[in-house]
Amino acid sequence: MSDQLNATAVAEELQDMILHNEDVDRFLDELSVYSTRILGDTAEIHCGVTLKRHKRSVTVAHSDPTARQLDEIQHGFGEGPCLAAIATGTTTIVQDVRTDNRWPEYFGAVAKHGYYSMMGVPLMLQAGGGAALNFYAAQPGAFSGETARVAEGYGYQASRALQLALRVAERADTASHLKAALESRTTIDLAVGIIMGQNRCSQEEAFDILKAASSSRNIKLRDVAAGLVANLESTPSTHFDD
Repeated sequence: MSDQLNATAVAEELQDMILHNEDVDRFLDELSVYSTRILGDTAEIHCGVTLKRHKRSVTVAHSDPTARQLDEIQHGFGEGPCLAAIATGTTTIVQDVRTDNRWPEYFGAVAKHGYYSMMGVPLMLQAGGGAALNFYAAQPGAFSGETARVAEGYGYQASRALQLALRVAERADTASHLKAALESRTTIDLAVGIIMGQNRCSQEEAFDILKAASSSRNIKLRDVAAGLVANLESTPSTHFDD
């Protein structure tokens, strides 16, 4: 492990991950793998990424199946360095689970898998959310004070990248819902126009007819409208360009 963290290089790497992964889940998987490389010279390192929402913690990414398994053990006990890091906002290091007495039952379970040292590094999120990187190593004492200093510097960069990735994902989801709503609204308007032409009625009366059909058939309004539009020999397009 390098004694100095190249913050500029790390920031560029994290930005590239965001740009190349529109899916936030894929970004998080790459983040967990990249995180192991930050500390990877010390020992064989495994890393999980945990997010806490509405008092529930869940592993959202992992560098490998071992990291996932060890994180799930921690969540199962509801205690450990990763959860402590989220709760306190400070890095939590376990040098050796066999001599540390903070969470004996959890440590006993982890020791059975042959892993003896770990480190939870908090990631600061906005809107009251919590997250952390959880590092595991089979070698006792793998995470020194110097390791923690480097990990905390990296954690600051990772926090910014994670916030940006989540914000991009949220906006993409909002845009997708808006697009679907616009297409649904257009389909309904087309169906109302068809009913007006077939029944020589007003727009309000046509909409009432469409609602009555939706209610009597117990089918969503937009689905009834889509069926009516689809039955036309020539169907106007409801496609919206991104």
